[in-house]
Amino acid sequence: MDYMFEVGFLGTRAPFFMDFVTIIVAILPLLMIGAILLAVTKKYKYHALAQIVLFIVTVVVLIYFEVGVRMGGGFKGFMEDSSVSYDYAFIVLIAHIVISVLTLIIWFLVITRTKKHLRENTHKKMARATFVGVLFTSLSGIWVYFLLFVY
Repeated sequence: MDYMFEVGFLGTRAPFFMDFVTIIVAILPLLMIGAILLAVTKKYKYHALAQIVLFIVTVVVLIYFEVGVRMGGGFKGFMEDSSVSYDYAFIVLIAHIVISVLTLIIWFLVITRTKKHLRENTHKKMARATFVGVLFTSLSGIWVYFLLFVY
């Protein structure tokens, strides 16, 4: 697991695992758009499969990320080389965590309570909330990365 803490590939001071997770988080909204387009084109089985795969991959990447953060000294450890105010970065981090946890919960509910179990309108509203949550999770995650490893 030492490779996790080697210098990453994005040209910052971030370790490999942070670069890897940041790239996954950055492309996740685009992958979700692809999955949504499957539903728009009435390919519901593929849409459902794509959402399940994206959710599982997201959870696996989240676990990988959490292991890396814990082994790397936590938020305080990564903040040591940042020139950004600790309090500001911490607020951004808390907002990111709240958004991402709520998004995962809603996404899980959308997947487990398919259109068969929800009114179509409810499914669409929850799905939109999930996409917006993924988009904000992505943007706030990228912002946390910049605060920790670029500034």
